[in-house]
Amino acid sequence: MTKPEKQINKLPRSFIYLTVLILSLAAAFAVWGVPYFFQPPQVEGISGTYGTGTLRARVVEILEEGQAELEGFTQNFQVMRVELLEGEYKGILMEVEYGRRQVRPDFKPFAPGDEIFITLGKRPDGVLSAFYVEYVRSQSLFVLLGVFVAAILLISGWKGLRALLAMAFSLLIIIGYIIPHILAGEDPVTISLIGSAILLGVSLYVTYGWNLKTHASVLSMILVLILTGTLAVLFVSLTRLSGYGSEDALFLAQMSGVAINLRGLLLGGLIIGALGVLDDLVTTQSSAVFELHHANPAFKFWELFRTSMRIGQDHVAATVNTLILAYAGASLPTLLLFTLGKGNYGFLLNTEMVAEEIVRTLVGSLGLVAAVPITTVIAVFLALFSHRLGWLRPFLGPETGSGEHGHHH
Repeated sequence: MTKPEKQINKLPRSFIYLTVLILSLAAAFAVWGVPYFFQPPQVEGISGTYGTGTLRARVVEILEEGQAELEGFTQNFQVMRVELLEGEYKGILMEVEYGRRQVRPDFKPFAPGDEIFITLGKRPDGVLSAFYVEYVRSQSLFVLLGVFVAAILLISGWKGLRALLAMAFSLLIIIGYIIPHILAGEDPVTISLIGSAILLGVSLYVTYGWNLKTHASVLSMILVLILTGTLAVLFVSLTRLSGYGSEDALFLAQMSGVAINLRGLLLGGLIIGALGVLDDLVTTQSSAVFELHHANPAFKFWELFRTSMRIGQDHVAATVNTLILAYAGASLPTLLLFTLGKGNYGFLLNTEMVAEEIVRTLVGSLGLVAAVPITTVIAVFLALFSHRLGWLRPFLGPETGSGEHGHHH
């Protein structure tokens, strides 16, 4: 027998099986996964593109300022000379009116140097006209983004950098996978569940590393997503929601020439909306279990479970309140309808736009409530019985990530 053959015979059979499994999964992903995830279907039939035809321009001079009477409302106006910064007519000067012919409650005076978006139109005599569209906010947004990144890196160091990478990956999955496949006509619920599991799973591993704590969080997150999706399907069906309860949905239906399942889109948005809070909840609960296990390795299953659940109860109470306040803040105009309803709350409660927010809030909260016992059970099992997994245990990593303590059996 040759030396290489002897070395192969010395390898544990379980290691060979695991290697074959990993290579098979990698081959399957290369054949099916790469085209599916990284080559999204081309979408045709879009009847319009939001923002098409807009051009950036810089305010050069304020030509006129005053007040205009519009629909019984007096507002300030400006006439500006602007320089086009892009497009076929780049460099030419145009006049733009702001606030003279349209009611603009958000009126704020412009000054030379400000940048705006405009559209160009051609009059019957061939003369170009420029019309104000929107203020260019890119620079301010980039400054805010820079402050955000700096704060994360300053406070969290390398873990903060990993969190930022995970956030970028999440946006990539949403923009590069979830949206194109929904537009291609695939079921929004299925796409949202797959995309959510991928983005949150990868984000957790990138941020917290390959260890038992992260495994517990990822397994819990997948189960909670399935439960939340099931509850969403059930109650959206029971309440007969169509998905047309928001102006965004109506706008999408008008702008898009492709058939989009708006009810499924509502369900998918509900699932994705709970992800951010779910990430924090499952990770914190999993960490609590392993910290308690490290502090007192003598804890039995039910002792560790009950102690961890006492922590989880406080956390879920605060988290659900946070979720409700987040939804309430995003839906503040809708909530104002209750004041305008003058007592006809029964009708308002049954309107689709209000019912959507109620279902969104309560189903998301139910998923978060369920996340605590699910995460606790999985984390307790891995903390106490991971040593019984035999040959699989070395491949699961330590109990917690680098820089954290771990308990070994």
